[in-house]
Amino acid sequence: MTGQGAAPPPLRAEDALFLDFDGTLAGLQDDPDTVFLASGMDTVLETIGDQLDGALAILSGRDAGDLARRVPGGLWRIGNHGLIPLAPEAKPPEARAAAPDAVRHAIEKISAMFHGTRVETKGPVLALHYRQAPDFAEEIGVALADAGLSAEGYRIQHGKFVFEAKPEDANKGRALARMMQDVPFSGRRPVMIGDDTTDEDAFRTANDLGGLTIKVGAGDTVAQYRLKDVEAVHAYLKELAGT
Repeated sequence: MTGQGAAPPPLRAEDALFLDFDGTLAGLQDDPDTVFLASGMDTVLETIGDQLDGALAILSGRDAGDLARRVPGGLWRIGNHGLIPLAPEAKPPEARAAAPDAVRHAIEKISAMFHGTRVETKGPVLALHYRQAPDFAEEIGVALADAGLSAEGYRIQHGKFVFEAKPEDANKGRALARMMQDVPFSGRRPVMIGDDTTDEDAFRTANDLGGLTIKVGAGDTVAQYRLKDVEAVHAYLKELAGT
C-alpha cells in the first residue's frame, strides 16, 4: 500500500496524537546529536497538548533520556521504541536494562567489519548506524541476518541508515496500544505521524483501533495519508495550534 496522496484532515478535540521525532518533528542529520526542534515548535506542541487535554506523546526510537533533552518536559515522551514512557515532568530513569552480552558482542563485531559505522546503545536496544558508510548496507544486513540474534529474543529492524537490534517488546505499535488503555489517551482516536519503518508498527496499530495515520515522505506505507516532509509536518501542526 502506498498511502493516499490527499492531505490529512485536521485533528479533532477527542483525538490522541502520537508523533515520531527524527524525520517527523525534526530533520535527519548526519550527526543525530545535532538534531533539535525548530524554533517555536516547542510552543506549538505544548499548545496542541493543551487542546487535547494532555493526550499528546512523542514516540521515538531515541533513548528516553536523549529524547527528554530535545522536547518539552510537559509532554508525554516515550523512548527506546516504547520501552520507556515518561509522563509529563517525569525524569528519565537512571538505570537501564542492557542487551545480552551475546547480542552486544555480535553487533560490535559486525560494526568493526565496516569502516564508518558506529554502534549506539539505547538501553536494551542497539543501533548500528551506517550513514557514513551507505554502500555497505546490503552487506551489513546479511551479516546481521546471519548473526542468529533471534536465539536471544532479538530481531533486526532496518531504518534510515540504521539497523536496530531490538527485543520483541521494543515496538512502537505495542507502545501505542498500551498508552491507549490509560488516561489521558483512553477513549480517544489515535493519530500517528511518522516517517520510518519503525513507525509502520504504530500505523498498523492505530489503523486497527480506527485511528488516523500519516506517513512523512516517500515510500510504501500502511498509513492512510501523507505529508511531504518535516516542513509540511510543521505547517500541519501550526495550523492545528492556530499559530
